[in-house]
Amino acid sequence: MVMAMGDGESGAANAGADTDFTASDEPFRLFEDWFGEATQSEINDPNAMALSTVDRDGLPNVRMVLLKGLDPEGTPLRGFVFYTNFESAKGRELIAHPRAAVLFHWKSLRRQIRVRGDITEVDKVEADAYYATRPRLSRIGAWASAQSRPLEGRFALEAGVASYTAKFGVGDIPRPKHWSGFRLSPVEIEFWHDRPFRLHDRVVFRRVGSNSAWTKVRLYP
Repeated sequence: MVMAMGDGESGAANAGADTDFTASDEPFRLFEDWFGEATQSEINDPNAMALSTVDRDGLPNVRMVLLKGLDPEGTPLRGFVFYTNFESAKGRELIAHPRAAVLFHWKSLRRQIRVRGDITEVDKVEADAYYATRPRLSRIGAWASAQSRPLEGRFALEAGVASYTAKFGVGDIPRPKHWSGFRLSPVEIEFWHDRPFRLHDRVVFRRVGSNSAWTKVRLYP
């Protein structure tokens, strides 16, 4: 269903309270500022992002995932980190075609950020450290779920959870080899903020590679 929306003053009050983000020359720092505000304003999952990949036929796929890390300033390969089952649809697609795009949309702030870049796997130490922070049942779920593959019924999934719960007992639950993380190292980051009458502010930062300097361009809405 398509809902008709007006072209009036929507977002004017919120927009007027913003500083001029278009003056920023460093996209990671600007992202951290916006993300910090989103953690205070979004009701659920301010770290949610839409992840786009392509399959072997070039057909796009998109789904929501959670950002689990942003490398600190000075990191050689700085990027946005998320985790998944490498045997899932997105895992297979990212391994076969290691480039991707993500989109953050914060409705409460009327802002969005688009990121495109190259994909690399996080190292085992980093993956192990994050996996250890997950709730125990989430760690068991990483073993029990054959993600993206056919499931004959809910009982089969619950039986798998029960089986691995019994297997690991009260001891440590190791990280499955098929479960780890990806890092999206951006070559393009675009910031968008709602303005009245659809005269939005857009700024895009681009670079050739992870060691290159950023260039900044302001875009028409």
